[in-house]
Amino acid sequence: MQEQKWLITGVSTGLGRAFAQAALAAGHTVVGTVRSEKDLRAFEELGPGHAHGRILDVTDGEAVADVIAEVEQSVGALDVVIANAGYGLEGTFEETPLAEVRRQFEVNVLGTVATLQAALPHMRRRRRGHLMAVTSMGGLMAVPGLSAYCGSKFALEGILEALGKEVAQFGIHVTAIEPGSFRTDWAGRSMTRTPQSIDDYDELFAPIREARQKASGNQLGNPAKAGEAVVHITSLDRPPAHLVLGSDALRLITAARTAVDEDIRTWETLSRTTDFPEGAQL
Repeated sequence: MQEQKWLITGVSTGLGRAFAQAALAAGHTVVGTVRSEKDLRAFEELGPGHAHGRILDVTDGEAVADVIAEVEQSVGALDVVIANAGYGLEGTFEETPLAEVRRQFEVNVLGTVATLQAALPHMRRRRRGHLMAVTSMGGLMAVPGLSAYCGSKFALEGILEALGKEVAQFGIHVTAIEPGSFRTDWAGRSMTRTPQSIDDYDELFAPIREARQKASGNQLGNPAKAGEAVVHITSLDRPPAHLVLGSDALRLITAARTAVDEDIRTWETLSRTTDFPEGAQL
């Protein structure tokens, strides 16, 4: 594979780090964004001369645009951009403060939008490139206690699908990466948890929260394998618009989509009653 230049946000730990390591192992140059000088140095040690760190807060749209413009000049034309930076917010819908929901969307959705919008003009001028963002299996199915997180990932799914249809004419690919449970810190120290204050939810949610905490560090998914899968699709002429990672994600997404299909079939007759009988007036 010809050497590519990548930019990945959020490479300090987790899947972002795994994607970067896989790309470096494949001979690519990777610019990774982090939040501290310590993390920057640790990242650059992964591949001296090929791993380039940048300190960035993805919620600062101007800073995102400045970093990507600088990277295009100093490192070179970007072939692959992965908007990976984000975090999990756990808590029932009723117990999650609006400020926490807003922050979840600022990071997971608007941070991703800022990253892809900043990279897109450069790729459009070159008529090539691959834009990706990490959503989640929680972008295609939802579970109790992750309403804000799943909401942010569902939003990304819609943005990416529309974006892919807009930029295909320019030779630019768009992929939503939908991981299941991987052996990272996502469910541990990287997750923000809202306090439980309403006893009515305890029977449903307490076992879910406990199980998630116990599973942290023992998940099914191998981050290194996820990195290899992402590197693989960048070599394809027709990469997928959706890349589901993990057998658990496959199972849960399939079940969720089957339930949606069943609702559509069950209520098809009622759905059709809302049309004007004479049809559309053109």
